[in-house]
Amino acid sequence: MILENAVVHLRLFPIFMLALALVQGDEKQSTSQSKSQIEISPPSTLEEARSRAKLLHEMVRGALQIMHRDFFDEEDAHAIPSASLEDVFHEMGKSYDVQMKWLTVNTDLVNVDHQAKSAFEKAAVKELAAGKQMAEKIEERSYQYAGAIRLGSQCLKCHVQRRTSNEDRTAGVVITMSILAAPKYSPAAIPAETTDAPTK
Repeated sequence: MILENAVVHLRLFPIFMLALALVQGDEKQSTSQSKSQIEISPPSTLEEARSRAKLLHEMVRGALQIMHRDFFDEEDAHAIPSASLEDVFHEMGKSYDVQMKWLTVNTDLVNVDHQAKSAFEKAAVKELAAGKQMAEKIEERSYQYAGAIRLGSQCLKCHVQRRTSNEDRTAGVVITMSILAAPKYSPAAIPAETTDAPTK
């Protein structure tokens, strides 16, 4: 078991290093800091926040798929991949002030913490259930992003136990981060993005 865990960690290490790189903005290092202690600045613009969130979404989506494919045995499950990634979410919040959480969209509610609570999360559930790949909310000093996570037929045994079809379902990941500079326009005047198409 120890050897298996070591292999898992080694395979996932590049993914988590990528995640660290994605949330780094301008790196500022004071003379009192060691080289391993790098100050990570929040994004300074809306576009930077959106780019970071999209990259983090893809990192989480990809890591979850790989963990399920290569390491998860439902007959001998010691750890659920999504629960393991919550440890990463916790560290992202503590170290980089990037809040991340899973979002139940159109599957069974397996964990009450994944239920939509805020107005944004409830609106995002509707958008993602309708087939949109992302939804976002822009405020003066914060940015919220919800990205879709596809659940294929192999996932439904656990996530939709009383299903009547094996059609793909959707879950989501919500990413919230601060923005240093307020947007140059009024957020109320700009509707939230609901697709992953670039904003013109």
